Amino acid sequence: MKFSPIWLALLFFVGCATPAQAVSINGQNYAPLADWTRVNGLHGYTLNHGNEIILTNRNTRLVFGVDSHDVEINGVNVRLSFPVASQKNVPLISQLDIDTAIRPLIFPQKISARRITTICLDPGHGGKDTGNRIGGFFSHDEKTYTLALALELRDQLRKAGFNVILTRSKDVYVDLPARPAIANKAGADLFVSLHFNATENGRAEVQGPETYCITPVGAASSNAQGEGRDYGATTANRFGQNGLLLACQVQKSLVRNLGVVDRSVRRARFAVLRDAAMPAILIEGGYMTHPVEGKKIFTAAYRKQMAAAIVKGILNYQKLTAPIPVANPPVRNPAMNNSAAKIPPAKISK
Repeated sequence: MKFSPIWLALLFFVGCATPAQAVSINGQNYAPLADWTRVNGLHGYTLNHGNEIILTNRNTRLVFGVDSHDVEINGVNVRLSFPVASQKNVPLISQLDIDTAIRPLIFPQKISARRITTICLDPGHGGKDTGNRIGGFFSHDEKTYTLALALELRDQLRKAGFNVILTRSKDVYVDLPARPAIANKAGADLFVSLHFNATENGRAEVQGPETYCITPVGAASSNAQGEGRDYGATTANRFGQNGLLLACQVQKSLVRNLGVVDRSVRRARFAVLRDAAMPAILIEGGYMTHPVEGKKIFTAAYRKQMAAAIVKGILNYQKLTAPIPVANPPVRNPAMNNSAAKIPPAKISK
């Protein structure tokens, strides 16, 4: 392996006792990546002439690209709010991304007040809103397949022991603000909105799922019509860390179990996400416009596989966040006094 200037700088800072100085880039606070690496017990090296930075320890693997928003965190691609930068060959990462992307995924906290019992599924579009429409006279409407996926996912989640509610169970239009309101009113523990993607350009190349969670305060959304950094806080931001963790577990499960391209976990302030008073995600289950993936989406067998992958992701999320159950202490007989503890146990005949 060739030691690039960035790698030498990384070695130098990891070995330093005094952290390097934070800097401001375009109004955003950045910290030396090596400082975070050292404090959290990781080791670093680079590839591709220093443009790819890999940080690892026994439980963690991070892959950063210099001047890139993309990072691979333990096997799932995540879109950062700000690109990794470099000044004087020293790699830098925004403090906002450390706080709202890296740390929550590397050190997930068991902060749920209760186990997941109720999940709200939101089949995208419906009624007058067809969503993406592929084909001519006999077209494939997105609304048809989001509902079909939701019904399959509902059945599988119920078999897994969850209570499930839907924002729509037939081909009707539901206003966007009403969708998270249904989940809020029902006291749902999770909100999952289901969609399928489409593109006009590169139909033969663009494929794979994307999973969205709420954009952090102070960052721009990563969707095409995303809001800027000054949007402000939303209800969903109170559950932002858990929403991110849920998105990552579902995205990882989709990629692994379906064998598809990982188009990453992304951030957006979609109307159905920002008003949810619980961890909320929006799944784009793949591209209807792709000549192979699109045909799969139109089949019940593939949607069944996709639903199973989503269930696995939710169960993995539950393991990471649900509180550890406390075993009931043994009930002591009040009639027994301390002398009972001195009685030797009875002999057991073999």
